[in-house]
Formats: sequence, C-alpha cells, structure tokens
Amino acid sequence: MNSLLFLIPLSILLVIGAGIALFWAIDHDQFDDVDSAGLLPVLDSDHNPADAAAVDPEYKAPPTP
Repeated sequence: MNSLLFLIPLSILLVIGAGIALFWAIDHDQFDDVDSAGLLPVLDSDHNPADAAAVDPEYKAPPTP
C-alpha cells in the first residue's frame, strides 16, 4: 500500500512529461517530414547527389575536393 502512494504520483508525472514532450515536438515541426530523413541513408548520394536532393529539397551535397 505504501508503494502505491509513491508510484501513482510518479506515473502521473511521467504521463505529464510525455504529453509535454509530444506537444513540444508537434510545436517545433518534428513530424512534418517523417519520410525523407529515413530515405537519405539508403540513397547513394556520393555518386548521384540529385537523388538526395529529390527526396530532401534542403539537402546540400558535400563539396568536391
């Protein structure tokens, strides 16, 4: 019974923290483009930078030496 007096408020704080983190992520546009970031490692951007630019318009190809 004593453990419930500790665990119930702790679980409420965790739920509140998760809600704050969710709304922060939504407010800071973290879920706007969830597909292109996952595709960038798959693309062979060293040989064809146009592929990476097609998936992510903000992609900047590395400078050539």
